[in-house]
Amino acid sequence: MSKLEISSGETLYYEYAAPTGNAKTFVFVNALTGNTAMWSSDICRRLQAAGYGTLCYNFRGQALTEFADDTALTPALIVDDLCLLLATISPPAPILVGLSIGGLFAAQACLTGTSACGLVLINTLRKPSQRLDWINQSMVRLTRIGGGRLVMTANMPMLASPNLLAKMWDTTFDDEPYDAPLETDGLFRLMLGSLETDWDFPYERLDLPVLLLTGVHDRVFRITADIADLKARIPDAVEKLYPEAGHLIPLEEPQQFSDDLLSFASRCSG
Repeated sequence: MSKLEISSGETLYYEYAAPTGNAKTFVFVNALTGNTAMWSSDICRRLQAAGYGTLCYNFRGQALTEFADDTALTPALIVDDLCLLLATISPPAPILVGLSIGGLFAAQACLTGTSACGLVLINTLRKPSQRLDWINQSMVRLTRIGGGRLVMTANMPMLASPNLLAKMWDTTFDDEPYDAPLETDGLFRLMLGSLETDWDFPYERLDLPVLLLTGVHDRVFRITADIADLKARIPDAVEKLYPEAGHLIPLEEPQQFSDDLLSFASRCSG
């Protein structure tokens, strides 16, 4: 277990394995409801076996981190923490890989001066709209009522593939009540802070290879026309569609996902 101390009582949890053969490092950026477990099992092991480095970490507010009650867990803070983590560890030739809003954080880090040789956006591309604001406000309200469990239970049928839903069925619908989190709860504060997210991102300024991964079964965030419009604004972008996956591609198709990362790495200059 490794932790980066940001200030007294404020830390990030991270897991880092340096590259052994290929001098590039995949850096994974979570979704708000995620944690390092999404990446650190099969995906990281496969990439490490191919000689690549891996770095995954949790935002302040996620598991195994420390954060003060009065720290606003905003998108700006998350991006600053990512930049600090990369500057401190200095992994060779980072390829940033972000899931959902984590992809936006990774892209924003690239424009702050963080050096990266590639960027992977997993179900990230979306345009500012009243529809998106409605979804984000609803997520906060669901979290306030029943925490992350209620958020996932309510949204999973619109996010995940039938295969993943079948796997989750027996462990999702039990008699355990949905408890409202404390106001100091990390996930609740992350969700609340996410309302400050600026989705009007200048994609034209990305000057590195970009891989776009989208899942057909993501019926919450995937709008085909919006993705096409935003992709056209990225100077060097390739898109891969997953017909059997939804929003959580690394969880739903880990082997194919790992293969696509390895293939993409060959396009990235170290």
